[in-house]
Amino acid sequence: MALIQYLHHMNFLAHIYLSGEDDDIKIGNFMADSIKGKKYLDYPRGIQNGIILHRAIDYYTDTHPVFQQSTSRLFERYSHYNGIIADIFYDHFLASNWSDYSKTPLEAYTLDFYNLLRQNYAILPPKVKNFMPYMIEDNWLLSYAEVKGIQQVLVGMNNRTERKSGMHNAVEELEEYYEEFEMEFREFFKEAIIFSKKKIRELNQ
Repeated sequence: MALIQYLHHMNFLAHIYLSGEDDDIKIGNFMADSIKGKKYLDYPRGIQNGIILHRAIDYYTDTHPVFQQSTSRLFERYSHYNGIIADIFYDHFLASNWSDYSKTPLEAYTLDFYNLLRQNYAILPPKVKNFMPYMIEDNWLLSYAEVKGIQQVLVGMNNRTERKSGMHNAVEELEEYYEEFEMEFREFFKEAIIFSKKKIRELNQ
């Protein structure tokens, strides 16, 4: 899990899922955190749309009252890292309740996605190329379904903040408020799906 500390947001699974069926949008959405400012204009239209979608989802999430409810539970202990932790928790609930959202089993879905990345390797930013082998080898996306997988992510993120964030402890909150976080995730995600579909339609016009 060495390269986990190079990452910013870890809610990859939600972003990939919210991209729908379009491969270019999936790739753009997945790599968007590594593309700053107007650099997205250097990419083909479909990838651009994925990057724009990613930014729209991030803004939608951060300003959503239900997500803010989740983050407020984490603020006192983790300060401004609370949003990153809530993102990771939400990916856990998506992975652990996957069959409610997709007919494709999670393992098959993740392997398909890794194949998509391999096929489009040339277009990926260097940062993504760096962590991709680790991501595939340890199947991060599948590991989110287990609390111990989330624990590993949080340890990696804590290392990335030079252990200032204390994020590795956040599994305690996840376990203590498991039902509350899960309920908030479900309520939020229902609306996030509608929001993303609408945004994709706009981008494709």
